[in-house]
Amino acid sequence: MDIFFIVSLLLLGGVVGFLAGLLGIGGGMVLVPFMAMLFPRAGIPEAWVVHAAIATSMTTIVFTSLSSVRAHQAKGAIRWMIVAAMAPGIVVGGLLSGGAVFAYLSGVGLSLFFALFVGYSGWRMLRPKPVVATRTMPGTIPTFGAGAVIGFLSGLVGAGGGFLSVPFMTRGNVPVHNAVATSAALGFFIAVANSVGYIYSGFHSVQDQPGMLGYIYWPALLVVSAVSVLTAPAGARCAHTLPVAWLRRVFGCLLFGIAAYMLVKAWQQF
Repeated sequence: MDIFFIVSLLLLGGVVGFLAGLLGIGGGMVLVPFMAMLFPRAGIPEAWVVHAAIATSMTTIVFTSLSSVRAHQAKGAIRWMIVAAMAPGIVVGGLLSGGAVFAYLSGVGLSLFFALFVGYSGWRMLRPKPVVATRTMPGTIPTFGAGAVIGFLSGLVGAGGGFLSVPFMTRGNVPVHNAVATSAALGFFIAVANSVGYIYSGFHSVQDQPGMLGYIYWPALLVVSAVSVLTAPAGARCAHTLPVAWLRRVFGCLLFGIAAYMLVKAWQQF
């Protein structure tokens, strides 16, 4: 790894760690496109760049989520009953996504899916639906199903699931700060399940590529994770003080820019 590559990863780690604590998203939506730009410098073949970016991004969430959870738990904001209800479904969906479907999608297909889904998430951030005051969290089976969907879709975009789990919880009248904190805890289960799947599904495909463990590029994982665990608590502290509407607008605009970049990348790969 050259010095530009290392410095870029250090900066990315700082940013995504802060976002993990701030928004409960794991930072993956920001990390993936930048890793996709950097990984060709590491000699990763173009056919596997997007796969490696998504898988490595997701695996960093194993570490950032733990740091973020510690900060949120100190404020008593995590709803552990919701975590217990959703985590089993998240594990099932994550293993299916990272361990099976992920390997069969091309880099173009993953780029397109990422761009469209991130663009949709940005639109939802900017135009949230009004919450019905009488609505509550659903029962055990629907919550399990929601967890499975969140775990599965998160595995295809390399994100911690906050873009789905936070709206799901706020729709059930969970206060947004509790939803963000709980999403950070759910991100750990999403990351572990999908990371195991990425290692399994990519082990034979890219085993001869230096630095690759399945689809995960572990040198980048180590650098980004080392920094992100330090900045995640700062983001968590800000999550309890900054205005929610402001956070939504800033992050929604950021997601639109990321979606546009990945659409261009998909077009270039055709």
